[in-house]
Amino acid sequence: MRFSGWRVLREGLTGNKGWAPHWRDPEPKAEYDAIIIGGGGHGLSTAYYLAKNHGMTNIAVLEKGYLGGGNVGRNTTIVRANYGMPGNSEFYSHSLKLWEGMEQDLNYNVMHSQRGIINLFHSDGQRDAFARRGNTMIGQGDDAELLDRAAVKRMLPYLDFDNARFPVYGGLLHRRGGTARHDAVAWGYARGADQRGVDLIQQCEVTGIDIENGKVRGVQTTRGPIRAKKVGIVVAGRSGQVAAMAGMRLPIESHVLQAFVTEGLKPVIDHVVSFGMGHFYISQSDKGGLVFGGDLDFYASYASRGNMPMMEHVMEAGMTLMPMIGKAKVLRSWGGIMDMTPDGSPIIDKTDTEGLFIDCGWCYGGFKAVPGSGFSFAHLMATGDHHGPAAKFRLDRFRTGYGLMDEEATGAQHNLH
Repeated sequence: MRFSGWRVLREGLTGNKGWAPHWRDPEPKAEYDAIIIGGGGHGLSTAYYLAKNHGMTNIAVLEKGYLGGGNVGRNTTIVRANYGMPGNSEFYSHSLKLWEGMEQDLNYNVMHSQRGIINLFHSDGQRDAFARRGNTMIGQGDDAELLDRAAVKRMLPYLDFDNARFPVYGGLLHRRGGTARHDAVAWGYARGADQRGVDLIQQCEVTGIDIENGKVRGVQTTRGPIRAKKVGIVVAGRSGQVAAMAGMRLPIESHVLQAFVTEGLKPVIDHVVSFGMGHFYISQSDKGGLVFGGDLDFYASYASRGNMPMMEHVMEAGMTLMPMIGKAKVLRSWGGIMDMTPDGSPIIDKTDTEGLFIDCGWCYGGFKAVPGSGFSFAHLMATGDHHGPAAKFRLDRFRTGYGLMDEEATGAQHNLH
C-alpha cells in the first residue's frame, strides 16, 4: 500500500474502506539472523536500513510495550545539525541529509518542517562562541547565519530584548533545522521495515541475553527464547539495565527530561527558538500548541515523569525570554528517560561479546539522530565496520580517555550535558 494524494482522495470518496494495517503483528520465530532490542525510533530505523541497505530481512525488532511508546514519542520534535565538535558535526550533518529525503524514502508524511532554528546569545562571549560554531557548521557543509540584534528583532518581535539581566545580543540561525512529527517517524520506519520482511514483535520484553564462549546466541523473552547470532541493544534510557543482562556496566546514567505543551493557539512562533541563558527551547506545533522544554531534573531516575521544581524552572525561563506566553494554559507535561554519557556524546559500537552491539548515550540528541543512528548502526551490525560519520562514537573512549567529545565543555558529570 503506497500513499499518494490520489489515494487519499479515493479513500475519502469511498468511506476509507481500502486502508490496510501499516504493519503485521507476527508471532516470534525460533531464530533470526539479527535481533534488535527496542522498538523506538533508533531500533526501527536500524531494522529498516539493515533490510534496505544490506539485504538482511530475517530480523526481529523486540519491543516490551508498543512501537514508538518510549522516547521517540516523548520529545520536543527538534531536528538540527548545529554541532561543533569533530565527530558530532559530521554525524548530525549526515543525519540531517537523511531527514531531508526521509518522506520520499519511506513514502510517509513525517511532517518534517524546516522552519529554522535560532539559538540566541546574550553576551559578547556567547556571540564569539556561536560565531565559531557557525563557522564549523559551514565548514562541514551545513548552513549557519550570524544574526545581529536588529535581525533577530525582525524575525522574533515577541521576545523581551531589553531584559536587564539577559538582553538579546543576536542569534545563530540554522535555516535547515526545524521539527517533525515524532510518532510519524516511528510509524514510517516501522511500516518500511515491515514491508521489507522485518518482524515487529510488540509486548515482548527481553529478560536475558544468552552468551556462550564469548559469543551471543540469542535472547530470553516473555514470549520464549529466540536465537540469533547478532543482537543490537537500542533501548535509550534502559540501556544500562539491558546491557547488565550481558554482564556489562555501561558509563551511562538515566535522567528524566520533561517537556510541555500548551493549548492550541493561533500561529505566533514561526521558528524553533533556543534561550542562550536559561536552557529553554520552544516551537509551535501544527495543531497550535507551544511545545517547550528545558533542563534535566538532575537526579538519576527511570520514572518517565518529572518534579515540580524543574517545571517551575522551565516556566521561569520561558517567561524571562517571552513574557507573552504567560497567558497560555499548559495542557500537559511528560517525561522521557535520557541515557546520559559522561561527555554528552553517543555510543555506536561493538561490545567485547562477539555479535553483541550497542547504540546508546544520546542524551538530548536522540530524536534528531534517529535516521543517522539507524543508518550507522545497521552498517556496523551488517559489516562489522564503523560507518564513517559515526566512527568516533566508540565505547572504549571512556576507558582510555582518548577521543572524548565534550560538546558543551561541562566535564565528566552526566547530568550537565
